[in-house]
Amino acid sequence: MKNKNEENKPDFLFGKANYTFLLIGLAVIALGFILMSGGGSEDPNVWNADIFNFRRIRLAPTTVLVGFGIVIYSIFKKEK
Repeated sequence: MKNKNEENKPDFLFGKANYTFLLIGLAVIALGFILMSGGGSEDPNVWNADIFNFRRIRLAPTTVLVGFGIVIYSIFKKEK
């Protein structure tokens, strides 16, 4: 027989650690997209080679992929 407190307690799909990792992963993904932004030119006739620098070509996509990895880890992590 369940207590009154146990009957009203909602069953969440994930635990607190899962949600923490999920929020961290989403923040890392957002950081990656922020790193990708910029580098454009106001005048379409002017070429700006800054769009091909290390930050936008290597660092930002890697950051996004790491963020997706953290999110996937948060989904598969089991509570003890």
